[in-house]
Amino acid sequence: MVLPIYLYGQPVLKQKAKEISPDHPGLTQLITDMWETMYYATGVGLAAPQVGQSLRLFVVDTLPYYEDEKSDLGMKKVFINPIILEESGVEWPFEEGCLSIPKITADVKRQAELKLRYQDENFVWHEEDFEGMNARVIQHEYDHIEGILFIEKISQVRRQLIQRKLEKIKKGQIESRYPVKIVNG
Repeated sequence: MVLPIYLYGQPVLKQKAKEISPDHPGLTQLITDMWETMYYATGVGLAAPQVGQSLRLFVVDTLPYYEDEKSDLGMKKVFINPIILEESGVEWPFEEGCLSIPKITADVKRQAELKLRYQDENFVWHEEDFEGMNARVIQHEYDHIEGILFIEKISQVRRQLIQRKLEKIKKGQIESRYPVKIVNG
């Protein structure tokens, strides 16, 4: 089922999410719904807070970033209770967007490499290194479970330029091709 995506201004987007235990009710269905919602909205990542669940969970599919001959570089994974162990490498800018902040993009600098400890959908622990676009998408989604939005990582000038658009999103004055949940809406 496609879930409504919570938009900028929703309190759940600013909360540090809670850890998940294997007996969390409805978790398998939530993960299925998150994949469906992410694909419906044409995203490459979706965190549980974006669908109103303050849980340390996100899904990522970076395959669209890689051409067919490099598709082995992409990944499709579920991340539960992730912990960033290390970020390294050169910071590089890339224009990011967010399903919770539709029609706004901005350059965000992130480090190119990441070491992450996380559980998969079967609650098996993994420790893995990621780089490039895979690292970036994980860092973006990880920020969501920490209550951080990408617009908090952009220049003050750019933030001032988009402030009016952000206020419109907060008030629900936005058209979206996917279902959304606005503040008080």
